[in-house]
Amino acid sequence: MTFGIPKELSLYTGIPEYRVAISPMGVRELTSLNAKVYIENGAGEGANFPDIEYEKNGATIVFSKEEVYKRADIVVKVQAPQPEEYKYIKEEQILTGFLHLITAPKDFIKTLIDKKITAIGYELIKNESGRYPIVQPMSDIAGKLSVQIAGRLLESASGGRGILLGGIPGIPSAEVVILGAGILGQAAARSFSNIGANVYVLDLHRKKFEEIIQHFEHPITTLFASNYNIEKVVKFADVIIGAVSVPGQKTPILITKEMIKSMKKGAVIMDFSINQGGCVETSKISPTGKFIYIVDDVIHFCMPNTPTLVARTTTHVLTGSLIPYFRHLIKEGLENTLTNYPEIQQGIYIDKGKMVKEYLY
Repeated sequence: MTFGIPKELSLYTGIPEYRVAISPMGVRELTSLNAKVYIENGAGEGANFPDIEYEKNGATIVFSKEEVYKRADIVVKVQAPQPEEYKYIKEEQILTGFLHLITAPKDFIKTLIDKKITAIGYELIKNESGRYPIVQPMSDIAGKLSVQIAGRLLESASGGRGILLGGIPGIPSAEVVILGAGILGQAAARSFSNIGANVYVLDLHRKKFEEIIQHFEHPITTLFASNYNIEKVVKFADVIIGAVSVPGQKTPILITKEMIKSMKKGAVIMDFSINQGGCVETSKISPTGKFIYIVDDVIHFCMPNTPTLVARTTTHVLTGSLIPYFRHLIKEGLENTLTNYPEIQQGIYIDKGKMVKEYLY
């Protein structure tokens, strides 16, 4: 079995992608099982993994993206292929990555169908306990990153409110509102509360609130995510974190344009749901790659691949999540793996050119 690892292309002009799908450690795991790994030269540079490290661990370096695709039975990506890569995808390949086909271009989906591709989206793989073992570490990283990003955006030089997230004695802390109490929301809530911010978490599930109350060191205010409560907290928020996720579907709009107009000047919105359409009506992925912009005096941060900002950490985490699945593929083949490990089957959007997920029609 052969694995191909292309160098990731930028999603949009101005939105770089520094991650690589597999680290040198992961390559060693694959080659120790007699798999062949072909990696495009320079694929790991953004994450500080030089070509020599891949070669030492058994990979073959190739010098064109086309050759990576041509040699691979399985193309291992971080993000979905970009339009200039479509022509390299060959018949009946397996393609893996954060594909997000619900918001993908129609010509990409058509390419996968026409070429009889098996497309596996990391964002859909779910285990027996109902957890998403590949998405959740990425969400944890994004949640922890949100603090350092929000802190910079709130600074006066960034056009923010010029306040310190944790406050100081005699000066109140920032008011941070988090929509969604999943992995990302909880990671963000813990990080913000640990530096002294006042944190409000909104969700629809009481069980999530119980987890927060039981496991968090600092007090968190929890509220049901009703329209009434959302409208109320938006007005006083200094930072809003959009951490809503509906696997395989577009996220609902929870914050409207009218609500944005009621917010403080220089407040910050970070919509981490942007890959699935966003949970804020004014959120967008700009064709120019401008993922920080201002609407009605409110700073918006809508970067669809935020974990790439810590590419080395993210690549290590992604590799650790993927290797167990790839071991099964190498040892048992695709059909037996799908039979014996239904969680991988959960991740299939398209099976040998046949649409599996009805909501893509």
